[in-house]
Amino acid sequence: MHLEAGFSFTFAFMEITHEKACLCALNKIFGFEPKIALALISHLGSAAGVFELKAKEVDQMLGPHSKYRGCISGGSVEQAHAELESLSGRGIRFCGWGEDSYPPLLKECEDAPVGLYVRSGSDPGELWKRRRFIAVVGTRDISPYGREWCERLVRRLSEVPMKDRPVIVSGLALGTDICAHRTALSCGLPTIAVMATGPDDIYPSRHRGAAAEICRSEGSALVTDYPPGTAPLAIHFLRRNRIIAGLSEATVLIESKIKGGGMMTARLADSYNREVFALPGRIDDLRSQGCNYLIRNKTAVSISSVDDFLKELGISRRTGSAGRETDEQKLKRLYAGTAEEDRISMMSRVLLAIRNDKGITVEEVAAAVGLEYSTTAQIINLLETDGLIITDLLQRCFINLNYRP
Repeated sequence: MHLEAGFSFTFAFMEITHEKACLCALNKIFGFEPKIALALISHLGSAAGVFELKAKEVDQMLGPHSKYRGCISGGSVEQAHAELESLSGRGIRFCGWGEDSYPPLLKECEDAPVGLYVRSGSDPGELWKRRRFIAVVGTRDISPYGREWCERLVRRLSEVPMKDRPVIVSGLALGTDICAHRTALSCGLPTIAVMATGPDDIYPSRHRGAAAEICRSEGSALVTDYPPGTAPLAIHFLRRNRIIAGLSEATVLIESKIKGGGMMTARLADSYNREVFALPGRIDDLRSQGCNYLIRNKTAVSISSVDDFLKELGISRRTGSAGRETDEQKLKRLYAGTAEEDRISMMSRVLLAIRNDKGITVEEVAAAVGLEYSTTAQIINLLETDGLIITDLLQRCFINLNYRP
């Protein structure tokens, strides 16, 4: 389903320089191996420099049997220039590597695309400025539990102070993705949809209305690194996931099977040294096995309450809200008249050790805070009895994020 009808909005004219056309050509040639193109650009100083190479020089750099050998030609640049002229008239911009309109967070990734096609009512150069980007991804087969939490998290993110209000990034797919996009739109949050097709297509076609709304919404956009005419093949979705992770400073996995696409996005985010969060679920629910696995292996932070999720992100809960109690203040209030100040100080140190190292054992806590094992065990037993922490069968300790005094 193509985008022509129903997508009428104005867009600034795109200046098509020779360098931009060369970047577009390289993006098409090296789409699945962008590292090669970026290495060539870095070595030669520009994308145009790649197309100035003689055949012998191309052979020296890529090898005489490279599958890309015949693609590096003036004809490829001419085709890219014609394509960009056509897209510009339809409100689609191409943002190439090194240009001001290219997302700075994505540029940090070693496998970033050479360029992105962007369809938006906002100028691409403004899309990536002074904003936080949070990816919300997960299974297409989202459960009512997953949908509720997806909506709840995105809604709360729309209630934080304006300076912390993020852009929601997802993949426009069924289930979790479209839930995240639509919730963001309904709450006034910008949202970026990273597509696995060319910029002239929408998949699935039932999301065409949502795609049109994204294009009309300020600060929102449809984004892809695939050229026009690209079909939604399975392999294209896998390549798409790295852009979702690369655009975002944090990725939230709502639900996923062990081998789901959401799991790949979360793992990519972790490989980019970005924060990863996961919604825990029932151990017998296939849709939660991926999340539970990431939490168990400390790849992802468990989401047990919205407020603690915001705290982990470093986002205030809402404008004008009072500051959160420190552990020591909370303990003084809870144990006023029943515990000595020294005892409360030890309890505070134990809580801090557990907060800083999820899953730390009782023995490890004792070593971390410099207390006898027996004293530490007594304090942990008291804190667990009063609901501030939880422990498992292996004596691993966790802050009880659902605790409410």
